Amino acid sequence: MNISDSIKKLGTVDKPVLDKSTNSKNSEKTASTSGNASTDNVTLSAASVQLQSLEAGLANGEVFDTNKVDEIKAAIARGDFSVDTAKVADGLLQTVKDLIKPNKG
Repeated sequence: MNISDSIKKLGTVDKPVLDKSTNSKNSEKTASTSGNASTDNVTLSAASVQLQSLEAGLANGEVFDTNKVDEIKAAIARGDFSVDTAKVADGLLQTVKDLIKPNKG
């Protein structure tokens, strides 16, 4: 398991787009209270909404399994925790392969 697997499961986020053509309530309110005739309006894309949703999910949830962590701590304290070195080595090699693989996109 890669360290970032839990974040990958949440989905991908597209690049936000700046759209000055659409009016937003917040911008209209600012323009009417300030008395300016011209206004700049900013509308956030669906990607920004998705990003906010991901951030809220991370803030409210746990990224790791606390029960599993407690089990490992107890096993270490008892002295019967064993490490599968082959599994660790395979995981490290896969992580390195993922990191050196050229990005497509």
